[in-house]
Amino acid sequence: MKESIKELEQRLDYQFKDTQLIIQALTHKSYKKTKNNERLEFLGDAVLDLIVGEYLYMKFPSKSEGELSKLRASLVNDKSFKNLALELNLGNYILISAAEENNQGRDKDSLLSNAFEAIIGAIYLDEGIESAKKTAITLLEKVYPKIDMQTLFKDYKTLLQEFTQAHFGVTPEYILVRSSGPDHKKEFEMAVLLKGKKVAKARGSTKKEAEQNAAERAFKILEKEKR
Repeated sequence: MKESIKELEQRLDYQFKDTQLIIQALTHKSYKKTKNNERLEFLGDAVLDLIVGEYLYMKFPSKSEGELSKLRASLVNDKSFKNLALELNLGNYILISAAEENNQGRDKDSLLSNAFEAIIGAIYLDEGIESAKKTAITLLEKVYPKIDMQTLFKDYKTLLQEFTQAHFGVTPEYILVRSSGPDHKKEFEMAVLLKGKKVAKARGSTKKEAEQNAAERAFKILEKEKR
């Protein structure tokens, strides 16, 4: 474990004063230790919200509150944090149970995202906001070298709703087409309807993810038609 911690610290470009913090940040609740990373995840989420909010405020002085909120929503979410976790190869270091291992826990978006939040929470407790900021922003700029709504993960449901209201005067409707698979590995297929007509459909591991994927397809189809 010591070698793993040193390796991860090199990837983070940060050395912990209290190594118990990084161990706790890497410990999933399934591992059945006294302390897991849930509390650090809670803290890290709040710290990242502040760090990213300040970063965007300073980087884009002419953008409105609404535009900044959309950009922040595109960066402060499970999918974005998962990408930052992948940059660190965080899945290799997480402590999980054998059962979670068998369920491909190291590759789960939520588990990776939560571990990344916990790492930032741990750095914040270990040395304060500036160190947490340096680590988070360095990773953010590495993974997202161009930060704008065209290149970031988009909240396509919001974009689609704004687009359809502006061009058609209606809002889209989402319906479940089907679901399949065992409880621990469900797959959902959602369709987007506009004025009762199906525009697109897509799949995802949750209804929310399937809706986002369907909204993305619908948005691109409708935007192309309007050009």
